[in-house]
Amino acid sequence: MPESPAEATEAATVGGASNRKPGSRGPVTPEWEAPSGASATMTWAPEGREPISLTATADWTVLRREESPAAEVFAVSYLADDAPAERPVTFVFNGGPGASSAYLHVGAIGPRRVVLPDDGSTARMPVRLVDNDASWIADTDLVFIDPVGTGFSRPIPPEPNTGTDAPTYWSYDRDLAAMREFISRWLSRHRRWSAPVFLAGESYGGYRVGRLAWSLPTDEGVGLAGAVLISPALEITPLTFTDYATDPYVDTVPTMAAGAFHHGRCRAPEAADGAEAVEAAAVAFATTDYAMFLLRGAAVPVEERSAVLARLADLVGLAPDVVEHLHGRIRIDRWTRELLRDRGEVAGLYDVTQTVVDPFTDRVSFEGGEHTLAGSTAAFTMAINHLLRAEIGVETDRQYALLSEEVNTKWATDDGHHALAAPPGAVDDLRRGLTLNPHLQALIVHGRHDLVTPLDSSRRIIDLMRLAPATGDRVSLRAYDGGHMFYTLSDSRAAFTADVREFFAACLPERAAG
Repeated sequence: MPESPAEATEAATVGGASNRKPGSRGPVTPEWEAPSGASATMTWAPEGREPISLTATADWTVLRREESPAAEVFAVSYLADDAPAERPVTFVFNGGPGASSAYLHVGAIGPRRVVLPDDGSTARMPVRLVDNDASWIADTDLVFIDPVGTGFSRPIPPEPNTGTDAPTYWSYDRDLAAMREFISRWLSRHRRWSAPVFLAGESYGGYRVGRLAWSLPTDEGVGLAGAVLISPALEITPLTFTDYATDPYVDTVPTMAAGAFHHGRCRAPEAADGAEAVEAAAVAFATTDYAMFLLRGAAVPVEERSAVLARLADLVGLAPDVVEHLHGRIRIDRWTRELLRDRGEVAGLYDVTQTVVDPFTDRVSFEGGEHTLAGSTAAFTMAINHLLRAEIGVETDRQYALLSEEVNTKWATDDGHHALAAPPGAVDDLRRGLTLNPHLQALIVHGRHDLVTPLDSSRRIIDLMRLAPATGDRVSLRAYDGGHMFYTLSDSRAAFTADVREFFAACLPERAAG
């Protein structure tokens, strides 16, 4: 629905002049109306579940910077009918940066789900939607947020001839400020300040959750009951491969070993005992002998070097001469190309169990596109457009931006951030949030076959957080079969939802008891 002038007058300002910190607020003007939204009533009634009547509302919220409208943020809210104002509400977003919320919306959490092959392969067109028996709507109202530049959300150009640049939210702090303002204003517009508030974010969205665990309560006064971080990128720097780094190589060896085992290429003796034995062996090797090898470089004696490289080659399934040529530093795009080169196939970065025929086997680099992400683009794009336009009734000429390359490529550091400083991480803010709120709980989940945000990165970082026992007990780590979007597999999706239901009950013990 369009925002009324009264609502716009009450709206808060994101950003501000250069002498304000990101997210500071100033006066506003009621001059801009967002496009008209749409609402639809529906009944969530998957087989074997208690039906829930709900209202789906898709609309835009205008964000402002100084006195000017700066962006229109599109979101879809699912609210159970006749539910009390104290019913939990979960704000959901994906990552990228540049990803819309469609992946979690119609892939995992929302009341409607796109039907995908259960082996993780590319869906046959056209796709269809069904009631999602794993939806979180049974336990919480849901709000799916498309960050500025994704989905139907757009920045608003400044007035002509003002001499100012178009406002941007495409940086760490500006993005967080937009999320904070949206959540605060949504709670006000829907009179839900008495509701337990949860956050759920995937990939860079998991990074957002970690950062918001601190800034949302301190900057907006929005207390959190729980936070779900899905395949999160908790820290940016450890995901960057260079010839001088250690962390990314250590963190990805267990996933490579899992992929090698799946494809029958793991030569380690532990392969005889199954996938769990291979994973355990790879973790032990990567965090000890291999980590020391990477740190020491040319100082490693010849015999020790040979032993480490041989063990590495056996675990990750590559030919010894390839591992030797790479000096034991195997980047993820190289591993996916080399593992099944003799078969003319390439493994996936987002799910190492998925393969595609290499269309250019004679070329040095793979030029077929990242199939485990690009292969799902059409399915999610068609599904979310059908849901929004045909089932909820949104009328707009805008193209739904599932993944915005513009947002991703234009993502920038914030004012005051020195060029030589590392990108800000999320873990410190998560630690602060857990300390600030002794009731806050965090659930971190991963797919075992994801090379982009590997499970062992989070496992290692959690250990490095050095949390006090009482605080550490409020942080849980779970892993499922599958890749970055493990929830597209029915067994993993069901296990994930079961863990989330248990998590909600732990975060709200008085409700579980009632």
